[in-house]
Amino acid sequence: MEPHTQPTSLVPIIMAGPSGVGKGTLIDKLKKEFEGSFGHIVSHTTRKPREGEVHGQHYYFTEKDVMEREIANGDFIEYANVHGNYYGTSKKALQEVSEKGKICILDIDVQGCESVKKAKIPALFIFISPPTFDTLKQRLLARGSETDETINKRLETAKKEMEYLNKPGFFDVIIVNDDLQTAYNQFKQTVSPYIALQKSFK
Repeated sequence: MEPHTQPTSLVPIIMAGPSGVGKGTLIDKLKKEFEGSFGHIVSHTTRKPREGEVHGQHYYFTEKDVMEREIANGDFIEYANVHGNYYGTSKKALQEVSEKGKICILDIDVQGCESVKKAKIPALFIFISPPTFDTLKQRLLARGSETDETINKRLETAKKEMEYLNKPGFFDVIIVNDDLQTAYNQFKQTVSPYIALQKSFK
């Protein structure tokens, strides 16, 4: 899909990139500036809620056996097992946003991207990359909320995720988040045709 051509339908916008690279911040800025255009899909996860996280707002927190059963039933368009916990997006959650005439934004990992592609769901795939691997490490350490073991796991995962940058055409757009405002401007420019299309439906 060519991201710079005028879209004719509101396909989901798929955001991927290492943990700590700033995907959530970019999404929050976009939703704040274009309030009403986006419906950020609430994903399911089997991990425990972090402090301040609300069920149904940040994630649908569920049990492993329940989610495995729903995955087997084909209820998810994508799912992945990350650090021993399941994360996934249900068909119902995607449908709920689409029915409201909103643009869907999915913040998922590269395993999830593979699942979406295999399901042949039209989408705009964006990868947010850190300027360097060391920068990502420093950002994760600066959080101060995770153990060294967890940080090392995230860095190992990040290495594997960034290998996807060597796959030509896997992502439609790659944005390097060296400076937040610059990265946001690129992100906004990429999705602006979809925002214009969404507004035309009103």
